[in-house]
Parts: sequence; C-alpha cells; structure tokens
Amino acid sequence: MKKKAFITLENGRVFEGVSFGAERETVGELVFTTNMTGYLETLTDPSYFGQIVTQTFPLIGNYGVIPPDFESEKSYVFGYIVRERCEEPSNFRSEGKIEEYLKRQNIPAAYGVDTRELTKTVREAGVMNAAISFKPFTDFERLKKYRVTDALHAVSCSEILPLGEGNEGPKVVLFDFGAKRNIARELVKRGCRVFVVPAYTSAKDALALSPDGIMLANGPGDPSDYKEVIENIKALAGKKPIFGICLGHQLFALAMGGETRKMKYGHRGGNQPVKELKTGRVYITSQNHGYEVVLQSLKCGTLSHVNANDGTCEGVDYPELNAFTVQFHPEACSGPHDANFLFDEFLARMKKEREDA
Repeated sequence: MKKKAFITLENGRVFEGVSFGAERETVGELVFTTNMTGYLETLTDPSYFGQIVTQTFPLIGNYGVIPPDFESEKSYVFGYIVRERCEEPSNFRSEGKIEEYLKRQNIPAAYGVDTRELTKTVREAGVMNAAISFKPFTDFERLKKYRVTDALHAVSCSEILPLGEGNEGPKVVLFDFGAKRNIARELVKRGCRVFVVPAYTSAKDALALSPDGIMLANGPGDPSDYKEVIENIKALAGKKPIFGICLGHQLFALAMGGETRKMKYGHRGGNQPVKELKTGRVYITSQNHGYEVVLQSLKCGTLSHVNANDGTCEGVDYPELNAFTVQFHPEACSGPHDANFLFDEFLARMKKEREDA
C-alpha cells in the first residue's frame, strides 16, 4: 500500500508525494541537481552529506543500481526527492532497483512530487531547510535551527588507504574531505601512487609520506568551519605541488587569507559553463557546491576561471606556491570531461618538481 510523504519547507510550503525509501522522517538542507544522468553518483557523493536532494530530471531509476558506478561505499544524503521513479529498470549492468537501495541505506525518499515547482521555490527563495515526513511537519523551530555540522568526521576515511601500489609514477597524498572515488581513479590511471589520508591528517604526517604532490578533494559543509584543516593546508603551501578541487579549492583560498560565503542556491549539475581567462575558452563542467570563494577577498594568486553564468570564482592559480585550484569537478563521472586535462597539468607539475629537485 502506497504511503503519503510530505516535504515541508522552512518557509511553510508543503509538497505532497509518495514514500519509496526508508519509512522514517528526516530534516536536512534542501538542494537540487540538474544532472540528466548519474543519479547513482549523486546518491553516493559525500558532498551531499546533510542534504535532501531533489532531482530536476523527471525519471529516476531507469538503469537501476550499479555498484561499480558508486562514488563512495555508502550514501550520505539525508533525503531524496524525484518526480517519477522507475519500477522496472533496464540495463545489463543493473543489480537492483533504486527503491531497494534507498531502503538498505535508510534514506527517506518521495516520488510523485512536483519537482519543477519545488526547484523554482528554491531558486527564488534560496536554499532552505526541509523535512520529509508522513504528515505535514510542524516543528519549524527544529527546521530553522538545522545546520550541516561535523561533516568531515562523518565522510572521511579513518586510516591511510594506498592505491596504485604497482605504479611507478609520482606519489600523491589525497586528503579525503569526502573524496569522490573518481579523483583517485584519474590519478591511478595516470600511473600515480595514491595515499588517501584522513581529513585531519597533519601537514607533518602528510609530508612524512614523501609525496610528489598534494591533492585536496571535494567534500561537504561550510569550509570556514574547518579551522584545523585550514592550518594544515597553510603549513603545506609551497612545500609540494598542490591541486585542489571543490571544497579543496575553498579551503586553500581560506588558508591563503581569502574568504568564502554561502551562495543563494549553489551550482549542482553537469552543465555549468566555466570560462578560462587565459585562453577565453569555455568548458562545460560538473559541479556540486553551495559555497564560493569571494573574488575580492583573494590576497594572493591569480583568478584563472570564472562561471560564465554568474561570474563567480571557479579557479585560482598560485604560481608562487606551485598550486592551482578549481571549483568544478574535472574528474566528472557522470558528467562532461572537458576539464579532465587538469590532472595532466598536475602530473606535469609533479614531474617538473622531481626533475628540479
């Protein structure tokens, strides 16, 4: 028997749907993603920790559940909202239905929701908290007080994970702030030996691994909350080539004295146009972030990329520190691979550093 589900927004609006995930209530930050494919990557992207995700593409679940496509071992979303769920997936790689996966992961979800209107509400009013429940939610004090906290401890690994052990290329220390698996895959397939380390690994311990480069990964939460991590990055700056992605981009800017701020509704999807200022070329990129680096706050480095839609900071080059960072995801999976070459740039910097040593 179908059970009603209600999505209650902190501004008082209520949307009705049908439950198809875990039968429990949840509170989280309501966001939307415009990706037309890649719902499995969305569900398993640790950057969505603490958030209720709305898919703008109307049909979800049509190719089932494919574990090799996961970006992490589990899902970190707090809730999931779709217009239509596919009950009978069709794909030779499928190992089950999305409804079964959501129940196993204990994620409340709703389908039959007017996701177009829900997304318009968020775009006009800005990101807000919401609840999924089996009757209209009335605890608005709880809704308004909710905040994504302690995210790094929840999503980061607890011990060092070596990858690409047979490779003979550069050695990379990858800080796991909620890293998508494909970041490590892109490095390993280029011959790198990768050491995935916990988010709060000290600069001293990271350098003790004798890396040729440092990778700062994506992750959830407000970057300004992570004071200890920012201090570690400050201590690493200039010691080895550094490449930062998404949260890593924001944390490096903060470590260099810059500022970040929350966006009205962020960039989440696989169709964000980014302009490279040096060449004027525009790349279509995959993104998932709700915070931005404040352009005017940059005290060092050179702005390298801007969002072609809203002009926000999408990349900074720090030549004096042999570091560069981008807000978008060059490892995009699923998503456009326009900016995949940035991993080759990182590799080139590490090899040059080796040769000059």
